[in-house]
Amino acid sequence: MSTANPPSQFLRSYLRGAGQVFFMENAITGLFFLAAIFWAGYVEGQPSTAWGGAVGLLVATLTALMIDSDDTAIGQGLFGFNGVLVGVAVPTFLADHPLMWLYLVIGAAASTVVLEAFNNVVTKLWGVAASTGPFVLTTWILMLAAYSFSTVPIAGMGPPRLPVPNLDQAPLVLGGMDILLVLLKNISQVFLLDNPVSGILIVIGIFFEDWKAGIAAILGSIVALVFAWLFGASHHAIVNGLYGFSPVLTAIACGVIFLKPGWKTAFFALLATIFTVIIQGALDTLLAPVGIPTFTAPYVLAMWLFTLPKKELAPHPHAPRPDTKLNADS
Repeated sequence: MSTANPPSQFLRSYLRGAGQVFFMENAITGLFFLAAIFWAGYVEGQPSTAWGGAVGLLVATLTALMIDSDDTAIGQGLFGFNGVLVGVAVPTFLADHPLMWLYLVIGAAASTVVLEAFNNVVTKLWGVAASTGPFVLTTWILMLAAYSFSTVPIAGMGPPRLPVPNLDQAPLVLGGMDILLVLLKNISQVFLLDNPVSGILIVIGIFFEDWKAGIAAILGSIVALVFAWLFGASHHAIVNGLYGFSPVLTAIACGVIFLKPGWKTAFFALLATIFTVIIQGALDTLLAPVGIPTFTAPYVLAMWLFTLPKKELAPHPHAPRPDTKLNADS
């Protein structure tokens, strides 16, 4: 990182870390995302998720500095986005307890190390982005371990159960406002937020940096809703955005970020987005017996599968594209 103004540089990296959850290297975008997290946390009566996200983002970024990670990547916020997701997830699924916060800090710090490991294997050998893979792996470990620890009580997941067929036989009927709320929750649930206002703040933040990514996010949300409804997914999961957040990320990643934009790429991204809905259902079934959420694993798997066959990848995970209109001070 530049030493010209260390506090300012760190703050910019910190905020960019939040923005990078949606591939946006922009501090203002990150501020919108943090506002979305805090809005949902306090409105839903769970402020620990908001502060957990802020702490996770801080710890992950500081860990990158302490272990001498790449300065350019730190400045771009690439070591913060997994940490903020870990920070939101831990208080969402574990009870608010002093040891939960220690657990969160350890997990956020570990996510930075796991990202370095992913970069050295997944990115260097396969040529695909680690993306939120470190968040998924780290948080899966934290959640599974919680079943073994009596002083880290589980509050919002499980219990483990055998999968059963979906019994929602009647088609889901949604009015116009219901559809809008689902589309917004599809986006907010990337941060594990069940709040449409948070979805609006996130959409604004994305459009502030990249209108193409904003369009992709909205289209991805629409596609996810249509195909989850068409395939008869759980009504509860659909209306709470649980079938939409991974497809939203897939649509942005495959349609705008990692592949060269164009009509063929648009078709490719559409197929990837639809397949992510199917992967979501498959992983819901696979993980039910162990009682942990999928998190963004459906997106990560789909993104890897659909970017591995293509060679027109961005040179660096989450790197800004050459046609970005924002300067380095954004």
